[in-house]
Amino acid sequence: MSRTRRYRCLNCREHTVVREFDTSHLSVTCPDCGSFERFLNERVFERFRAYEESPPPELAWDRLDRTEKLFVCERLVRSEKTLDDFDIVEEEKAV
Repeated sequence: MSRTRRYRCLNCREHTVVREFDTSHLSVTCPDCGSFERFLNERVFERFRAYEESPPPELAWDRLDRTEKLFVCERLVRSEKTLDDFDIVEEEKAV
């Protein structure tokens, strides 16, 4: 019997789908909110939600945009990365 994974809609954050494969996300139309949205791996979503509630002090969480936050969470959950592997770099402003 194969393992299943749960994926959560990032728009409404309510609807979930279950699939028999493991990937970082799916892009499908949510039957609840009607948007064609990314459904995030539930383990990644749980890490994202935990960091939103209590950001890690060693990472400038509030300076990251949503995509960057999701990328960090995905790497932490789905790879061997740790918070020490991430650096926040200021972009230079054009003169």
